[in-house]
Amino acid sequence: MSRVYNFSAGPSMLPLEVLEKAAAEMTEYGSTGQSVMEMSHRSKEYQAIIDNAEALVRELMHVPDNYTVLFLQGGASSQFAAIPMNLGTKSGKADYIITGQWAKKAAQEAERYIKVNKVASSADKTFSYIPETNKSMFDPDADYCYICYNNTIYGTHYTEKKIPDTDAVLVADISSCVMAEEIDINKFGILYAGAQKNLGPAGVTLVIVRNDLIGDTLEGTPTMFKYSIHRDNGSMYNTPPTYGIYMLGLVLRWIKDKGGVKELQKINEKKAKILYDFLDSSEMFKGTVVPEDRSLMNIPFVTGDEELDAKFVAEAKAAGFINIKGHRTVGGMRASIYNAMPIEGVEALVEFMKKFEAENK
Repeated sequence: MSRVYNFSAGPSMLPLEVLEKAAAEMTEYGSTGQSVMEMSHRSKEYQAIIDNAEALVRELMHVPDNYTVLFLQGGASSQFAAIPMNLGTKSGKADYIITGQWAKKAAQEAERYIKVNKVASSADKTFSYIPETNKSMFDPDADYCYICYNNTIYGTHYTEKKIPDTDAVLVADISSCVMAEEIDINKFGILYAGAQKNLGPAGVTLVIVRNDLIGDTLEGTPTMFKYSIHRDNGSMYNTPPTYGIYMLGLVLRWIKDKGGVKELQKINEKKAKILYDFLDSSEMFKGTVVPEDRSLMNIPFVTGDEELDAKFVAEAKAAGFINIKGHRTVGGMRASIYNAMPIEGVEALVEFMKKFEAENK
């Protein structure tokens, strides 16, 4: 079997061990005589699967007891509406920091329901940095403050010093950095992530919400957007994405077997350093993000010549490095090096980039 190195931003590559485990259990899970795909979500066998997934989320992310873990549908983008509907119930105002396309879309959706204060934006430089903020910039009456912790498209990432200094409830989209690094859950009221980057296949959205934030909703909030409904029904108010949650559980077990998030973070830092060190020394390839705000997961880069970029993407694909074309709003290339990407994959990419540079001077 020949597998390529998949640098897709999502859906992304999954650990080979996970795929092999799923393949072995495809037609029969345990001794149930059925696939998980066929299994009733009301069965005791499936209840054990979803309970195990929640327990692993809590263990690996150190989720405190006063937080609820939910497995929802609708993609991470559904949370753009669910968050203001569930949290914008006091002043009806919220602060948003615009650091990329997803934060921009989240703010636009929230404006349909509440008043949005756009605290700061890095749009002036194609979202190549995380803007500095200070407490005076935030609305003292805001129900919450929203950030996108890691920007998949633009390759920027919040460092500790740039986390907003606000008294409002902090909400973060962690879709492209979930379980890639340790995050202090206690600093946030809500953390959420689409599964298709670091947690499993597309179709599941992980939402971690502090219990005191569950209850009140804006008038007219659809039942399916109420956190209380999903909490009270154990993420099974309706049929959940059963197979996706099963796969997520397998990925979480793989993370635990690798030593947990802390150990994966060390590996991720090493992978990113290999690629960034090359970009900083290369005469052809250049990173697009200011060094202090660089992501561990998503690394955009360019040659400065669109035709050369296109040639690189084509030759990279032929050599087994796929989905490396950059997002249309940035151009160039982007290497997404999520948890499942081995160090060897990054090393091989850098060697290919060195060869390409030498042949195209």
